[in-house]
Amino acid sequence: MAKSYKKDILTIVPLIFSGLLCIGLFFLLWQKSQTDPEFAPLLQNINTTITYISAIFGAVIMVYLAANVLTVKTNRDQLLSQLRRVTDQMNSFRDIVELLLRSKMWLPGLKEYIDDEYEGLTFFEVKEFYKGKSKLAIEFLQESHNYEDTENLYLELKSLLYNSARDKRINENISHPKIYDKRLLEKWLEHKCGSGLWYYFGYKYSIYKEALNLNNVYERHQDKIMKLALSIDNEAFEDSSFNEVFLSKLGEYMSNEILPKLYQFQEGFDKKLPRMVRYLYAIFAVLIIFGVLLPLVASLLQLSMIFSIVSVSVIIALVFFIATSFYQFLVSESTRMQG
Repeated sequence: MAKSYKKDILTIVPLIFSGLLCIGLFFLLWQKSQTDPEFAPLLQNINTTITYISAIFGAVIMVYLAANVLTVKTNRDQLLSQLRRVTDQMNSFRDIVELLLRSKMWLPGLKEYIDDEYEGLTFFEVKEFYKGKSKLAIEFLQESHNYEDTENLYLELKSLLYNSARDKRINENISHPKIYDKRLLEKWLEHKCGSGLWYYFGYKYSIYKEALNLNNVYERHQDKIMKLALSIDNEAFEDSSFNEVFLSKLGEYMSNEILPKLYQFQEGFDKKLPRMVRYLYAIFAVLIIFGVLLPLVASLLQLSMIFSIVSVSVIIALVFFIATSFYQFLVSESTRMQG
């Protein structure tokens, strides 16, 4: 909190002093123009010099910005390709989860118990019961269940078919979004969704094998699940068969590979232009407007001297702002990138 406050102060103070300098210069130069008849030619010469300097620096910044934007575009194109690939993997994984949820591997009555008696209860609410936001979750945890703890796996798999973190139930038609809800991704990561497959079918399968009967999954669905797994990663699942080892491996792959990468790539793709680019663009815009366009228009149309005074005041204040803020900006960017 203190660091953020200090950072805001260091950003705002140069801007305030630059604004005050601009206003002070404007009034001083205006007063000078009213009392000194020889000041007008001097101001014109200063304005011409400022126009040349602003045009040169503006051109340099423009080239830098163009090169930087092209680099950003290239990186975004590469990131988009990776994002599409991992999104397709997630969509295939969701298709597998849907087949598992619809299958008869669950204990009799489990689906009705969760979907009807605890309709609207989500895996996220159960995991976050300590927040006290869901009385249904607390009631669920306090009740003695007759499904050998597999109801938690059922709730977890249901959560992987939501389209939003606010969803309470699964849509009839499972969607294949191009971009996943960011808050939903954060929830999946926070609660390690997908790792339940590894836990129930790998680490603790000897305990749960009687409650999760894989032989009850239709053979055609088993074949479809294996094809979907190969589409996710042919090399990782090439020699796999539909069994508890495969499902354990699939859950581990989901929680350790797919979800983290999906969040990382989507977060990277959603990022704005780098702060350096935005900073330089703001400087470029002020240089061109007040250092080039305003003096040229004032000269061509023979406008009042006040426009030349505005131009000189703004450009000098801009130079002051760069001198007092650029170093701190670089330090801030360096710290942010290291973090």
